[in-house]
Amino acid sequence: MRKNIIIPDHYKPEVDLIYSAKKQTVLKIAVNTRLLLNGKLEGIGWFTYENLKRITMSHPEHEFFFIFDRPFHQEFIFGSNVTPVVIGPPARHPLLYFIWFEISVRYILRKIRADLFLSPDGYLSLGSGIPSVAVFHDLNFEHYPEDLPFAERFYYRTFFRKYAGKASRIATVSEFSKSDIIQQYGTNPGKIDVVYNGANEKYAPVDEATQETTRARFSFGKPYFFFVGALHPRKNLVNLFRAFDIFRESDAEDTKLLVAGARKWWTGEIADVYDKMKFRDDVIFAGRLDTDDMQKVMGSALALTYVSYFEGFGIPIVEAFRCGTPVITSKVTSMPEIAGEAALLVDPFNPDDIAQAMHSISTDEALRARLINAGNERATDFTWEKSAGRLWNTIEKTLNI
Repeated sequence: MRKNIIIPDHYKPEVDLIYSAKKQTVLKIAVNTRLLLNGKLEGIGWFTYENLKRITMSHPEHEFFFIFDRPFHQEFIFGSNVTPVVIGPPARHPLLYFIWFEISVRYILRKIRADLFLSPDGYLSLGSGIPSVAVFHDLNFEHYPEDLPFAERFYYRTFFRKYAGKASRIATVSEFSKSDIIQQYGTNPGKIDVVYNGANEKYAPVDEATQETTRARFSFGKPYFFFVGALHPRKNLVNLFRAFDIFRESDAEDTKLLVAGARKWWTGEIADVYDKMKFRDDVIFAGRLDTDDMQKVMGSALALTYVSYFEGFGIPIVEAFRCGTPVITSKVTSMPEIAGEAALLVDPFNPDDIAQAMHSISTDEALRARLINAGNERATDFTWEKSAGRLWNTIEKTLNI
């Protein structure tokens, strides 16, 4: 197989070996960066971006090799101690996942003589013998396999058990996910570290004038509830649509439901429920939004309605907190852990319960104020600085440094 390797000379760092007043070993840390996609970052992509940016800048004494499966964008090369490597084939299908990780990545790890392999999306090279850190974000495929196409489902349920055994250490994004990994795979709890997500620093409250222009642009000037995420079955759009129909029956404000995200996983059930909605015309699909628009849309919303039935963390919850936006989220899996008492918790399988929370948010100003204040305080628990520090600590434990 032909390997397309790009290691430009000007990326090879001149590393100062004097650190903390004594000589240090320069580590070669290889990282799976296949989800660093320009303009297409989602949950795991943001985790990768925000943590790697901070870790590489905070540790100039080490070399980092970013392994891409397609051409990369320059913004992802965070410093002179980062060497980009491009090697095919593009890993976009379970068969190609296997080829890329077991042949291509294994080859690169051996070629650069890596000291450690860090994989922010959890996939590992089973044939490689170097120490490895896998980041498991959730095991939704073990609980709801029917939500995935057969090939994806088979790959995840076959290989992630193997990855859990292979990893020198595992990082995961919530105590819930840690417990789930232990229960599903029998992993030693001492091998797993919790590394919470953060939220982009651009997320902040917007002023009233910005709220008005944002509503004029996205919701015909009307108040709106907001959902953001991949339109995947586990995001529970089916019951969110049903709940919105129930809510609108008694709503006098012509409130809208604004949905942001790609329709990659739009299923027949989601389409059928949407087509049968009485207030379907009040559902607005905004598509994928860039960070600047997301901050304005989130900050101008009546509330975030994030009622997934399975999440490993739920980054939009913290983004809403930072924007001063009330949150309605689910009382299952990781979401109560992340939201604490700063959100209205609902049964994601009960549209009436979701609709009642929407009604409460839209009519009770004191409730909105309480949730906004609690959210502001809760947001300080989840920052990318804290996340990067915890992830680096996991790397140090793995290499005993």
